[in-house]
Amino acid sequence: MFFFFVGGVEPAVLRILKEAAGRCLRCSGDADLVKTLKVLKLFFVPVWRWKSKDPMYYCRDCSLLFPHSLPTEGGEEREASYFPRDSKCRALCERG
Repeated sequence: MFFFFVGGVEPAVLRILKEAAGRCLRCSGDADLVKTLKVLKLFFVPVWRWKSKDPMYYCRDCSLLFPHSLPTEGGEEREASYFPRDSKCRALCERG
């Protein structure tokens, strides 16, 4: 008898802490600061849920979920406010 196992852990949004708190790293749209859950799924069915420790940013446009703080080369963490909403694009585009 041969049996396949299909499962994994994925994050899910629990609630919004602050709307439009930052910018998305992928599409530069508004990103909300959210509290997340981790969900264990077996055969695509949620089996177990538990709260994540740190808040994350969630983009409503492209559904990207990324951490509130980003690691740096020195091992320190920098706040996501490093990417403020009103920062200017350094590329040749209309936002710059």
